[in-house]
Amino acid sequence: MSKDKPLRKTSGNRLTAMMQVRNESGRYLEQVLEELSGFVDDIVIVDDASTDDTARLCHSFAKVTKLVTLEGPLFHREWELRQTLWELAVSTDPDWLLSVDADEFYEEEAKREMRRLIDQDAYDSVAFRLYDFWGGTTHYREDEHWNIHTKHTRTLVRYLPQFYYFTPQMNHHVPRLPLSYAVLPAFFAELRVKHYGWALPPEALRQKYERYMELDPEGKWGSLEQYRSILDDNPNLVEWQERREHERPE
Repeated sequence: MSKDKPLRKTSGNRLTAMMQVRNESGRYLEQVLEELSGFVDDIVIVDDASTDDTARLCHSFAKVTKLVTLEGPLFHREWELRQTLWELAVSTDPDWLLSVDADEFYEEEAKREMRRLIDQDAYDSVAFRLYDFWGGTTHYREDEHWNIHTKHTRTLVRYLPQFYYFTPQMNHHVPRLPLSYAVLPAFFAELRVKHYGWALPPEALRQKYERYMELDPEGKWGSLEQYRSILDDNPNLVEWQERREHERPE
């Protein structure tokens, strides 16, 4: 880090989105990249050996400044995939990093607040409320197994070049950002993120269940009860309500 570069800047911060993808063509990736291009400065992507035209789609966006396609997939060693993405992202000497999945959308209020969230020197990470949409894009799921939105999830972090970053060696359900951020000052925002990874028809949900059980048959990395709940016939769903522009979170 340059001696002239401050550790924490209160203005002029660049926002870099980081994302790992695999066979996302024809799903939500194009829409996600369009939205990200409207409020981030750069997008860094690791393509986990896609066999469709995911890489071509990524290259079509000017904000995608770095894209690495792996020769073989790492989805069964997720911690290595996360670590590869982190190393690629920090190689760009970023100010702030936003970890985004290829099926996540930040609500309008969150996008409007993003610059205010990063142009400050009081905290080094921001956590949002993530909502798992289920069976479609109008309702999210809320029950004992699907309630991530009742907590906060860290997705936005300041990059501190001399800090120690640690990713646990887990094959599945790896934290999207280094656990080291837990000891740094954080801001818990009442801003929302829509996760469409479960906004799928029944057959596609069954396929995800089968993949989870194949990757983690003993529940070593997650909950077997949660995996089985993917097949629930009548999950508890709550209708999503978009906030109007003047409706600010508390």
